[in-house]
Amino acid sequence: MQLTIKPIARIRTDFPTKFGIPRQSGVVKELKGRIVFEPEYRNEDMLRGIEGFTHLWLIWMFSENVRSKWTPTVRPPILGGNTRIGVLATRSPFRPNPLGLSCVELAGVERRADEGTVLLVRGADLMDGTPIFDIKPYLAYVDSHPEATEGFRTVGWSMLSVDLPPELLELVPAADRDALLSVLANDPRPSYHNDPERIYGMSFGSREIKFRVADGILKVTAVENPVK
Repeated sequence: MQLTIKPIARIRTDFPTKFGIPRQSGVVKELKGRIVFEPEYRNEDMLRGIEGFTHLWLIWMFSENVRSKWTPTVRPPILGGNTRIGVLATRSPFRPNPLGLSCVELAGVERRADEGTVLLVRGADLMDGTPIFDIKPYLAYVDSHPEATEGFRTVGWSMLSVDLPPELLELVPAADRDALLSVLANDPRPSYHNDPERIYGMSFGSREIKFRVADGILKVTAVENPVK
């Protein structure tokens, strides 16, 4: 049996590329996003009652990782990129079907003349323009499991101290500063990168952020002009 599904919406975020996107949803709660429905799904009746929920599940597509072939094991970056783990024991984007699942906070419902009714969300780990196939309410009494174990994910990652000079911070729109600082503190580099001399570049909103990391400190070296 084959099922054809198509996006009902796309999300707008400050990440035009994959680099720098938080590793999981909810890690950077300050990140703002906007879910814009496709024209044929701009029906307010679909959203009736959604304001009563604080969080939502998004079912979406790894649109930048669509492949014709898949492998049963992958190498999670958090384990150094060398250890193979079963793909279904990971959240790798390289899956039999390129589907993602994220929990986001619903910050509001807004009606716009050009986009119809949109959902304002926080904490998304999605690239700008990511197609969304479905949205479901988060129900704490069945979706929250504090006793759950986390397998190899207990390795975790370390937070960084961020050194962003005031004169560079002023080049970032005020409304985006807290989110940017949290993204940087969570270390946007691939987990197995550790070159203190390397300068990384990350697109965030309309700015290109350049930085290096050494001894647990992320030093922002430049905030460049809006990305063309």
